[in-house]
Amino acid sequence: MAVFTHDQFLEAYTRDPAAAPGRLECIEKAIADIAEFREALPASWEDLRRVHTERHLRHVMRQGLDRVASLAAGGAVMAALEGLKRPAFALVRPPGHHASADDSWGFCYYNNVAVALEHLRHHGYIQTAYVLDFDLHYGDGTVNILGEKGYAAILNPQTENRVEYLRLVENDLAAMRADIVAVSAGFDAHIQDWGGVLLTEDYHTLGTMVRSACMRLGIGCFAVLEGGYNHAVLGENVRAFLLGLLGAPR
Repeated sequence: MAVFTHDQFLEAYTRDPAAAPGRLECIEKAIADIAEFREALPASWEDLRRVHTERHLRHVMRQGLDRVASLAAGGAVMAALEGLKRPAFALVRPPGHHASADDSWGFCYYNNVAVALEHLRHHGYIQTAYVLDFDLHYGDGTVNILGEKGYAAILNPQTENRVEYLRLVENDLAAMRADIVAVSAGFDAHIQDWGGVLLTEDYHTLGTMVRSACMRLGIGCFAVLEGGYNHAVLGENVRAFLLGLLGAPR
């Protein structure tokens, strides 16, 4: 699987759990045998402006975070383009699903998934999209941005029952009609992370569900890293999900 990342993501660009040392390294180690690592390039100003106001972009610049945030958004764009043909993953940070057009919070600066989908739509690759956001926290930024544009259906599963959670995703994917599936892949709902809901095997199930839905419709998919903060289990959770996307057993 093509995995888009960059050495700059390994640096502690700020002091928050998403930027913690060792977080991406544990994922890289866990997926090394199934990943084809490719260097992310920064998103263009035009791509960023389709999603964010100039005021917000200037605000991120003043914090000195525009370079790493642009690389994260660019990695998502590259994963989306690859995802048109085969499943791909953006192993990036900062995360993005709490970034709205004119503001952001929750360790996010630019909305990576929204930037990627807007790139695809602007260049005529897609007309509609489906976003599965299985991060523990509601992806308010993605809803704020894409909800106003009208071409993307978005699912943020919100339940503390893992069986109900998986059923909810399965049923929604079964009814889904779109030109591509984008996954905001946060792993903080894991039983040993902040959420305390999902097992590692459930992330494999989620990947398998996405793969099956895409195969049914003959469409592509890509995923972008969001949350997930327990380094002891994060790598295996990401690996399980990607194996599901690939149709491979754990």
